[in-house]
Parts: sequence; structure tokens; C-alpha cells
Amino acid sequence: MGPSKPKPSQTKGQQFISSFFTPKSTINGRGPSQPTQSTLTARPKSPAPLIEEESIGDLSDTDTDDKEPVFRANGTAKRVLAEDVKGGTGVAERPAKRSKINVVKDDEIQSPIVAIDKLKLSQRTEKYLYASAGQAAGSILNEEDDATTKSKKAKLHEKFVKKLGHPDSIAHIKRLNWQITEETEALDEEDGEEGEEEAPPPRSKPKGAKTGKLTPMENQILAIKRKNMDTILIVEVGYKYRFYGEDARIAAKELGIVCIPGKFRYDEHTSEAHLDKFAGASFPTHRLSVHTKRLVQAGHKVGIVRQMETAALKKAGATRNTTFVRELTNVYTKGTYIEDIEGLDQPTDGPSGGAPASGFLLCITESKSNGHGTDEKVDVGILAVQPATGDIIYDTFEDGFMRNEIETRLLHIAPCEFLIVGELTQATEKLVQHLSGSKSNVFGDSIRVERVAKTKTMAAEAHSHVTNFYVDKVAKNQDSRNTKDQNLLDKVLNLEEAVTVCLSAMITHLTEYGLEHVFDLTKYFQSFSARSHMILNGNTLTNLEIYHNQTDHTTKGSLFWSLDKTQTKFGQRLLRKWVGRPLLDKDYLEERLSAVEELNNGHQTVKVDKLRYVLKSIKSDLERSLIRIYYGKCTRPELLTVMQTLQKLSNEYANATYETAGFTSPLINSAISSLAAIGDVVISFLGKINAEAAHDNDIYCFFREDDETDAITNHKIGILAVEHDLDLYRAEAAQKLNKPKVTYNTTAGIEYLIEVANTALKVVPASWLKISGTKKVSRFHTPEVVKMIRERDQHKESLTAACNKAFAQLLVEISAYYALFRDCISHLATLDCLLSLAAVASFPGYCKPTFISSANTTIAVQEARHPMVEQLISTYIPNSTTLSTTPGMTRALLITGPNMGGKSSYVRSLALLCIMAQIGSYVPATCATISLLDSIHVRMGASDNIFNNQSTFQVELSETSEILKTATPKSLVILDELGRGTSTHDGVAIAGSVLDYVVRETGCLCLFITHYQSLSSLAKAFTKNGDLKNVHMKFTAENISGEEGEEEITFLYEVGEGVAHRSYGLNVARLARVPKTVLDKAATKSRELELNVTQKKLIGIGNKIKYVMSEENAALDQLIAAIEQI
Repeated sequence: MGPSKPKPSQTKGQQFISSFFTPKSTINGRGPSQPTQSTLTARPKSPAPLIEEESIGDLSDTDTDDKEPVFRANGTAKRVLAEDVKGGTGVAERPAKRSKINVVKDDEIQSPIVAIDKLKLSQRTEKYLYASAGQAAGSILNEEDDATTKSKKAKLHEKFVKKLGHPDSIAHIKRLNWQITEETEALDEEDGEEGEEEAPPPRSKPKGAKTGKLTPMENQILAIKRKNMDTILIVEVGYKYRFYGEDARIAAKELGIVCIPGKFRYDEHTSEAHLDKFAGASFPTHRLSVHTKRLVQAGHKVGIVRQMETAALKKAGATRNTTFVRELTNVYTKGTYIEDIEGLDQPTDGPSGGAPASGFLLCITESKSNGHGTDEKVDVGILAVQPATGDIIYDTFEDGFMRNEIETRLLHIAPCEFLIVGELTQATEKLVQHLSGSKSNVFGDSIRVERVAKTKTMAAEAHSHVTNFYVDKVAKNQDSRNTKDQNLLDKVLNLEEAVTVCLSAMITHLTEYGLEHVFDLTKYFQSFSARSHMILNGNTLTNLEIYHNQTDHTTKGSLFWSLDKTQTKFGQRLLRKWVGRPLLDKDYLEERLSAVEELNNGHQTVKVDKLRYVLKSIKSDLERSLIRIYYGKCTRPELLTVMQTLQKLSNEYANATYETAGFTSPLINSAISSLAAIGDVVISFLGKINAEAAHDNDIYCFFREDDETDAITNHKIGILAVEHDLDLYRAEAAQKLNKPKVTYNTTAGIEYLIEVANTALKVVPASWLKISGTKKVSRFHTPEVVKMIRERDQHKESLTAACNKAFAQLLVEISAYYALFRDCISHLATLDCLLSLAAVASFPGYCKPTFISSANTTIAVQEARHPMVEQLISTYIPNSTTLSTTPGMTRALLITGPNMGGKSSYVRSLALLCIMAQIGSYVPATCATISLLDSIHVRMGASDNIFNNQSTFQVELSETSEILKTATPKSLVILDELGRGTSTHDGVAIAGSVLDYVVRETGCLCLFITHYQSLSSLAKAFTKNGDLKNVHMKFTAENISGEEGEEEITFLYEVGEGVAHRSYGLNVARLARVPKTVLDKAATKSRELELNVTQKKLIGIGNKIKYVMSEENAALDQLIAAIEQI
């Protein structure tokens, strides 16, 4: 009787690959196994080792076993008992005892081949079959030699080499060495095709083994990440926020938190095939704002992924068994972070003391002039928006190859983020990279750059987009017949083409951040090139240190720093605008200056002290808070602070009108009268708010009862009803416990717990759920209590949503008065700036400048000082200067003097005085009479421009060329050491020609510093009118210990007439601690060169005398000039 066919249940899978190579003849490693009774019946006595049916079944199907092996304490595997072949009790029969000597009869011998043929053997197991007969061996060999089998094995081996091992794969070796070629790509494609044709069946893994598949939550996060690959995602998971993958590595580096290793890539790359989870990093929820600000300040784009469901509502919903719904709710960059009132003004990771960022996002686009040609001239359009305040600046202009106009606007606006539309020309691109590339630039921090493609039909699409954006607002104004707002909208809709393109791109860009409504405020669109202000170019801003110093790019030591005595943040921002944009309107300038004078004269009066006290009492940034109310991002405590501050301000001047404000200045009176206009509106909104709840950020009691919505009231009643039912249930619980009464307890934040003594647990129903306990008591939740708590939590979640909705509606109502509140805050900022300038005016030695109106330009100052230097050092030597384009008066000064003699400081002080005067400030001088200047041009220092392939001398001449093209008779031009970047002869020639052109052709006021003493002869050409005058910085020179040529120089820092014929460079070398041997040799060479030059001049003079005496020619004047030079 042959062996019975194994049942499906008997077919067991192998747990270890070693089972393929180990014959199943041992049990727990204890010698050969005894054949079962059923086996002895089938094959009573076989000379060859018999193969058990169970073992053959195991080998023939290795991929279908779902059971785990049972392990003993000693680590050896114990086989699971198989079912009886006949379907018995499931316990195998005990094997019969093995006799020491088996006597087998010939007729009982059965060939093993016969038994094997009756079994179904797999190709993987037949090779391990033991057979001594040559027939069996020959049969197996013939089968192996079959062509089909060989082909199949070859294919399997080839796939193994390509997919798993790669031991001899050339493509894999090249890939490891970063040599990705078409060959490797082709092999990959071929491999992929084969994989699709013959995909192996999935192998089941033991229970509890890691499968390598992502969890539903990870798949959810991965889907969001793939749509926002440029964004660092902060994901809310329970009571923590987490980072995944590469985001975790970046966050760990920037925030100093731990990164748990894992997958960093978001694709299924083979290099991370051995990892089964993402790398991770986390922080608690209360640190969200801190860490978000640090990441944004570091220049990253950050997104917040929040859970959109709460636990209570999810339990009650139909999706209770699914993953929490998560969505990307907020995205931030440097320019769009307005989540708290502080913003990013105080950088957490930026350079310490860096120049404060203005918070502007700047969009720029450009095209070649006339649509073709080289990129020497381009038409540029810019639009800058400050989401934190609502200010919008736009401009369109033509720029030359030096891109001075673009640089000027970038330095004025100081953006923290660029949005580039289309491709920029090479020169502009390099300028943007130079200004934004590093943290050591003039802005004090690196700048984020994003790009948008520009299509051929971009202009038409942009106009259509902007029109559709404003269509509802236009219709609303037409219905209300608001002509003022309608005119503003028409102005916006009729902007230049380049500006419209930028506006459209910026609207699309800010829509991602939920800030596009800032463009609804058309009242605050301002043109950068408005002719009511002087535009200081980039070189002037840098060389005069208007916003920051040139040493470490901080504000200390700048003109803005010396004038900033403001009390509020919004006042400080307005003063920054004033400093960089001096006034050109004489009437408005006189009005501002009169206001400063009145505040300065009455600085100890009650009315001025009251103004100063009111501004000092403002602790919050009202301008930022107001725009956050407009965006709907304001918090409840912040709203209370803003409203109470505005109420306090209006109460201080509740009855003030323009006539009764108490000042003579119209600027101050109009500002004070605007405060009274907001009183009624503010009180009406404060009447709806519960001040104590708002201060504590209690969202449930924020509104007073009379002003709560029906939804809030209904949910509050629902919560009270549930709590009442919970209170009534105590009697029922007490009855079940056979106690007179039961009280609820709260432990570890878990409410409504019923405590039962451990000695009385026998009366507790089995349906009660034990929550916690001690040695003496146990705490339970009853099914009824659990149900009522769940119902109460649902009411709480719904109440939270209703309260947030009502608060959002309140912000919308307040936003309707945005213009009124914004005008009031603007007037407060003006008062703050005027008080700041009045504080500067009270400094000793400051005077009120006098402005004159005439066709000629005049600057006349007595004992003028440098406004920043005198605040940093104890003493400063004043100087007097008079320049005028009036015929017969000096309009240009040629300044010479020793190195470090104070030449640059002198000319800077004069330019700074003019800027301060046109801001409306007092100036550091005893007397100042100034004409309004339309521009100030400064060319100082030496620097190359590697980004534009320009040498130091080319940059010098390019800037000079720009000045010569743009200067007018009402300009002030300052040129410092022009021509020093080339040979002496060329430098002297260029410097002389430029000076002659400025004085003779341009006719503007000029201060020209040089070390070329030969240029002093140019003054002779203007002797008749006296337009050019030689002056020098005074000094004294004394010999050191009687040694010839070694002199000690004492700088007097005073301006005197005449020419300084030596620069005393060796004195500076000695101060710089140059080695004495070098100094001695340099002194010797200097004397030799001076002697040679003097000898040549004497020979020339001798020849000239001989020529004059012999020919009696009119060259006598030239002879006298040469003698004077010697």
C-alpha cells in the first residue's frame, strides 16, 4: 500500500533558509527521528533512509506557511505537531521502538525510486534526495540536462545578479562610481521590463515581522510632501510636531534637536531599501512659534500640517477607524511671517546686531530696451509689498549697464525676499546674487529668491488677472459712488505693463500664504520715483552710511542711528523712510521743520510732555497688529491690547479738534485731532468683549453673554445639561455600590472617576472600566459616565468651532474700519518722528537750517560737524564752508592734505548736513543756510566688481560716468581720489578732465579730493570767476631726533586755503607698524624720487628762463607757475 497523499493542512512552510540544506532526520538535534506508524505501514522495511511525507510536503511548498516556529528556552526550534494523517486528535502517534538489528526479507524490500515516484517532488528538493541506485541518479541527471530547465535557471540567475547581488554587474559598478551612462539606464529599463513580465509572487512574512511598508499616516504625509518639495513640513502628531525625512535632518541642524536615523529620501531609492521608516525629529506643541521663526529666519520655506479633526468628534463620526485628516494650513517665508506681533525684527539665527530687515517682498522683471539689442540698457519693473504693514511700492524705469538704478532701489527697500519673473540679464542676475548670496551682505542676512516663468503672453494674462482680482471692488465702489476709492483703483489698473506683470505674479505668490488681500488696500500704493522726494543712489547710501555703517553693517554709527529717538516700532519705520528720502517740496519741508521747532522750544511744557507720555505708553506695534486683524490672524489678547490702547489714546484727546489741539503747527494739530475720531468705533467693539477672558485667552467666555451667537449659547447649554445628568447619576452609582452617596474625583486630568475601596471590589459591576488605582482604592468609569463624557466632549469641540467662527466674524467687522485706524496710527507715527527730531534738535550746538529760494544753489555752514562721529568720540574739530553757483563765488573745492588728515570726514559731514536739513532736522552747526538740492552724488573708496567682470578702476570710472550724466546745477557732487587706480599720468589726466567738466559744464557744487598736487594748477584757469578754489587739511610736521626725512605729523583737522604738496604716506606706514627696515628703505627711495623730480623741474625752469630771456616771449606766467610748484 503506497503512501497516502498529504492533506493541504499538512503542507507546512519552512521558516529558515537553512532548512533547505538540512535533512529533516533530527528532532531538536537529538539524533535520527523515528518513523511514524503510518510510514511504517506504507514502507515497512526499507534499506535506504525513508523520506517522511510531512518533510516532503514541507520542501515542496515553502511559501505558504503562516505559522511561527515555537522556540524553547535553549533557543532550539520545536516542530509543531502535525495532524494525524487520518484526521485524528491532532496528536501524532508515538513512534515504535527501533530494534537494534533490522532483518529484512527480500520480498519486503521496496525500491526507493518507487516511493519517490509516487510523491510530488519540487525542483528545489529533488537534488537533496539520497539514492544509491544508478538508475535514480541517471534519471535526475537527465532531468537537469533538459534544455528548458537550463534556460529557466539561466534566467533566474541573471535576474538574481541584476536585482539582488550585483556582484558582476557592470552597470551597478558604474553606478557606485557615479558613472551613470546610457548603458546603465538601458540595463535598468531592461530589468524593469523583465520584472513586469515575470513578477514573483509576494512572499508572506512571519507574524510581527517588519514589512517595510509605510503606515497610512506616513503615506498621508508623503502625499503632502510631494506637492510641496520646496517646503519644510512641520506635522502635528498628537501632542507633538514632527519632521520626516530630509526635513528632520535640516531641522536638527537649524534647531539643535535630535534626529532619529531613517529614510531621508522621499522616493523609493535602492540606497535606502534596508530602512523601513523615515528619519524623524520632534518638539512639543508649545514650541511651535519659536522653532518656526528660527527656521524661517534661516531662509527656509516652512509649512505647518495640522490635524483637521479632534479626537472627540472623530470618535462620534463615521471615520473613527481611519487616520486623522491632516492638511497644510500655513506656509511661511521671511517676508510672509506675520503670525505674531514681534515678527522677525529680532533675528534669532541671524548675525548679531545685523541691519533690521524691512520685511519687503520685492518682485522684479526686466526686458531689453526696445525689445531687442544688448543688455546694456534694460526696462525694469518692480513691485515691493510689506505684508506686515500693508505698504506697497512700485516703479518702472530704464537702467544702464552698471545697474545703478536697480541697486539704488534695492538698497532703499532692503527686501528680505525676491520674486523674479522671467529671466534676468546677466548683469542684473549677478547684482541680485551679490546682494542676496551671503549673510555678510549689506542687508545683514541672506535673502530668499524664488522664480516664476514668464510667457510671451504674460502682459495680457497679467492685465486680465489683475482686472479680475479687482472686479468686485470696482463694482462695489461704483454702486456706492465712492469717487476717491474709484480713482485709486483706476490708478492701479492703469499701471505700466512691467509693474502689472509684477503685481499679477505677486498676487499669485501671496495667495499661497493667504495674504493676497493686502492688495485690496489700494490707498497705500506708492510710487518710488515720486518727485516730492530726493532719491539717494546706492553709492551715496553706502558711502555716507545712511542706514548702516561700512564696518560690520550694523545700524550703530549710521545717520539713521543718530536720529532715531522714537518710542514706537511704527514710528521707527516711518523715520527710516524719511531718512532715505529727503524732501524736495519747500513748503512741506518748512511745515515739518516748524513742527520740530515748536516741539523743541516747548520740550518742558505740559502739552509736549503729554504727547511724549502718550507715545511712551504704547507697548505694542499697532501697525502690525492692525494688519493682522485685517488678515484674520490676530489673537484675542492682542485684539484686546490694540483696542484698549486705541481707546486710551482717544480718551487722552477726546475733545480735541484741529482748532483746540493747543499747537500752532498744522502737522501736529491734524495728528492730534485724528485721535478723537476713533473713540466711538473702538468703544462699540470693546463693549462686546469680556476683558478678563480676552486677557486670559479664554475662547469660551470671550464675548459677553448678550453678544454671544446662538450656536455658542446652544452648546454651552448642552454642556451644562450633560454635567447636570452626570451629577444626577451619582445616586444611581451609589445604589449599585450599596453606599449612601458617591462623589466624583479627578486624577491626572481624568474627570468623573468613582473611587471604590479595594476591600469592596466584589460589589463593583463587571461593566465598570478600571482607570487607575492605589493600594487602598480603585478608580472606575461606568459605561453611563463614559457615554456622557463623550457627549460633553463633542459639545466642547463644537463650542470651540463656534467661538472661533464668531471671533473671525468680529475681526471682519473691525477690518471694515481699517482705513480709519490706519490713518490714526500713521498720525501717531508722524508725531513720534517729530518728537525724535525735536530730541535731536535739543543737542548742544545744533541749529535750525534756513532754506533760500533762488535760481542759484548755495550751501553756507559755520562750524559744521559730523553728526555721527561727534556722538562716538569726545571732541570733533568744526569747519566752515561756503559754496555757491552765484557768479563770482566758489562752487568747487580742490582738497589736498596728508593721509588720515580728515579729508573724507570733512566732505561727508557737509553732505550729511544737507540731507539732515532736507529731512526736517536741525543740523550740527552754529549757522546753516542751504538751497534745496535735487540730488547728492558721492564717489568714494575702491572696490572691484568681479560679478560683472569689472576691475577696480573700471568700477571707479563707471560710477563717475553715471554722476556726470545725472548731475544738475542743483546737485552736490563729491569725488574722492579719482584716478588712483591707474598710472600717475593717466590718473592725473582723467582727474583733471573730470574736475574741469564738473566745474565748467555741469556747474554744480563740487568737493574734489586728490593726492595729485599738480591738479592745483587748474585753479589758475578759474581765477577770473573764482569757481575753483584750493584748500587743504592743516597739519604740522616735526623732525624726529634730528634725522633727515623722518618726520612726525600732527593732524589739525582744520580746512585752510592753499595746497598740501606732500601726502606723508610714510607716516601712515609707521602708524600701521610696518617693519622699520621697510620704512627706512622707503624713506630713502622717497627722497631719491623727490630729488629726481626736483632736478627735472629745475632743468625745465632753467630752459624756460633761457627761452624767455632770449625770445622775450609771453611764457612768463608758465615760468612762475612752475616755480610755485617747486
